Amino acid sequence: MTTGSSELKWYKSSYSTNDGPECVEVAATPHTIHIRDSKNTHGPRLAFTPDRWTAFVTFAVTSSPS
Repeated sequence: MTTGSSELKWYKSSYSTNDGPECVEVAATPHTIHIRDSKNTHGPRLAFTPDRWTAFVTFAVTSSPS
């Protein structure tokens, strides 16, 4: 990764709580969307192009139970 974590502005998911298991943070750059576990900020991360991130979010929204 060319962008260090100190350069990224991380946002915690609105679905994440301090006592819950779903703790996801996202940081966006013009060419990459970065995802990490907020409980393990130095651990592994995922990175997507904006197009792939949009496809993932669209799939997640349309696939989630109502």
